[in-house]
Amino acid sequence: MFNYLRKRFARHITERSRRRARLVSKDGRCNIEFGNVEEQSRFVFLIDIWTTILDLKWRYKMTIFISAFLGSWFLFGLLWYVVAYIHKDLPEFNPSINHTPCVENINGLTSAFLFSLETQVTIVGVIINSFMCGAILAKISRSKNRAKTITFSKNAVISKRAGKLCLLIRVANLRKSLLIGSHIYGKLLKTTITPEGETIILDQVNIEFVVDAGNENLFFISPLTIYHVIDKNSPFFHMAAETILQQDFELVVFLDGTVEATSATCQVRTSYIPEEVLWGYRFAPIVSKTKEGKYRVDFQNFSKTVAVETPHCAFCLYNEKETKAKEKKGYDNPGFVMSEASETSDTQM
Repeated sequence: MFNYLRKRFARHITERSRRRARLVSKDGRCNIEFGNVEEQSRFVFLIDIWTTILDLKWRYKMTIFISAFLGSWFLFGLLWYVVAYIHKDLPEFNPSINHTPCVENINGLTSAFLFSLETQVTIVGVIINSFMCGAILAKISRSKNRAKTITFSKNAVISKRAGKLCLLIRVANLRKSLLIGSHIYGKLLKTTITPEGETIILDQVNIEFVVDAGNENLFFISPLTIYHVIDKNSPFFHMAAETILQQDFELVVFLDGTVEATSATCQVRTSYIPEEVLWGYRFAPIVSKTKEGKYRVDFQNFSKTVAVETPHCAFCLYNEKETKAKEKKGYDNPGFVMSEASETSDTQM
């Protein structure tokens, strides 16, 4: 019976997560579309043709270049054919022996196309070749590809760390080359209503993530566990283990850095919805030391989580600490307690 309920609950969570809209996918792509864009605004994409070509998918890019080559070959072949036709150099005109042809060895449109293909080393051909080679090289060397070797944990977890309730995420660099000047931060996207009654969809709230060594200039050679302290200023402060799945938010995490090999800036991003935030768990250990004195990273445990004892809400943990602090303050100040006791005795008399 328990297994049946667990499977049904898991199926319900999966279906709900599929229905929930998310702005950023797990691999960092933005799920947004622009509608009713004016025709004048679309014209600016043609002005910045270089960026437009780079942003195109490979199949569209190769289709454009192949069409450009075939079009230029056919156009110049047609021009040669027209010249030969006007000058009556074609065999169908039966030119005389004394006729001086303007274009030799062109017997029809096919031979004109072949002649254009063989001589496509003029200015037009060089321009197309340069543009194609440059676009392909720029597409391959874009820092977006470097971002694919940075991976985040499948889920975020909430548990205690250093006596504080924290939201933790694990991130790893799959290459041995570093990201220089790495910086990690987050944005919580949710729908809010202003005091004036205005509904703001995708309202952004800053989420500060830190590492034990600080969140600036990370030594990002091994997987890191970044965490956000859930204090009174955190938007997670009034959430609880029982209510977090009922919330409607999306946590987007960003990592910015400079690629060591190319000095190009790089941004990696992912997102987490409430169903992907596990309350009362921590990440399993991933780094160990071998007998040879090397450090080994076991990526099998990269997203593995372990259940731990965790307060069911940050507000409760904060109140518990406040109560203990007041009790300790009263215990350390017995004179204050005695004065209250003496005042009570005088009142009774």
